[in-house]
Amino acid sequence: MPRALPQGGLGHHPRVPPGERLRVLLVEDDEGDAFLVGELLAETNSMIDLLVATSLSEARQRVMGVDCVLLDLGLPDAQGLDGLRQVLEMSSGAAVCVLTGRTDEHLGIVAVAEGAQDYLVKGQVDGVLLTRALRYAVERKRADENARRLREVELRQAESARLERGLLPQPLMSTDQVAVHTFYRPGRHAALIGGDFYDVVQTRPDRVDLIVGDVCGHGVDEAALGVELRVAWRALVLAGVPDDEVLPALEQVLMSERRLQEIFATVATVRLDLDVNRATVRLAGHPPPLLLSRGGIAPVPAPGGLLLGVRPRPPVAYDLEFDTDDWSLLMYTDGLIEGRVGDTDERLDVPGLSQLLHEPASRAVSLPELPAWLVGRAEQINGGPLADDVAMLLVSRGGGR
Repeated sequence: MPRALPQGGLGHHPRVPPGERLRVLLVEDDEGDAFLVGELLAETNSMIDLLVATSLSEARQRVMGVDCVLLDLGLPDAQGLDGLRQVLEMSSGAAVCVLTGRTDEHLGIVAVAEGAQDYLVKGQVDGVLLTRALRYAVERKRADENARRLREVELRQAESARLERGLLPQPLMSTDQVAVHTFYRPGRHAALIGGDFYDVVQTRPDRVDLIVGDVCGHGVDEAALGVELRVAWRALVLAGVPDDEVLPALEQVLMSERRLQEIFATVATVRLDLDVNRATVRLAGHPPPLLLSRGGIAPVPAPGGLLLGVRPRPPVAYDLEFDTDDWSLLMYTDGLIEGRVGDTDERLDVPGLSQLLHEPASRAVSLPELPAWLVGRAEQINGGPLADDVAMLLVSRGGGR
């Protein structure tokens, strides 16, 4: 091979660290050409370990763990671009350079368009340029992989932002008779926003509906399902569907849209009738809201009901009569109460959450800051971040606790 510049485009690229040894698999059925490649690499002290395969089937057995494949486009069991496509499929983590003859140099250009990092023309490269071409090819491949991963992260972040906008809507209300404070925090194991959701809708001057729900799981599918359930609930409420039919209809959406039959959801809904100072609570496998009033702090004793998606049955409505115009209701998902208490196996649970609200320090916290304070205290008791997503709605009347 004469000592001349290779025909592939070797633009300016950062080099692979000079001290790093590379493993290169040469796929070449011509013993003379394979010997010459080995000699060229040896004479330059290239820090390249060369493996040789004489066919595509042999290459398939030896490609594992190599940094680069140097591929002859004329093999006994693969010709031209067909061989390249097979190599690209079997060696997704390795760079690929192709070897062409002088008469079919155009194949090298097409090969780069197909996914190869570079091409070399037989007889037109020396040891130094061959070594440089292989190292640049590996660097290009790594740069391409890093760019691909970065793009995937950006797409996932954009997807997460879209899901977050769907899961965490602005309350649709205009009344000043009650104030609503919202909170959401993904769990530490969630790659994206999880399946917890909430919503607030005012349907009449004296009526406000609220929902907090939790789709089991933390992935994008569960998050998307949570968005669907929230949007469906809002549509049902705004359409004036009778109260007892809303959650059964929501369950139909869940069972129709879930990807696995074992996916379920828990839901708590509250309808506030402000003219009579009453709340109607429905629970479907969800922890009960906490009532904060002058009479103390206690869970609303509504029947627990069944999980949505397990066995269709409408939850039982529980009417809560407020005996004062100064009260708050805290609705939350179970991520808030499933943290451990110190080094024990005991969970915080609903009684533990009530105790946190009885702590003297909690009384110095304003209502808008109370949800975040509760999460902070739960994490202190847990000894670290909470594992599950946490969503909260804190609705209050009278401006106090």
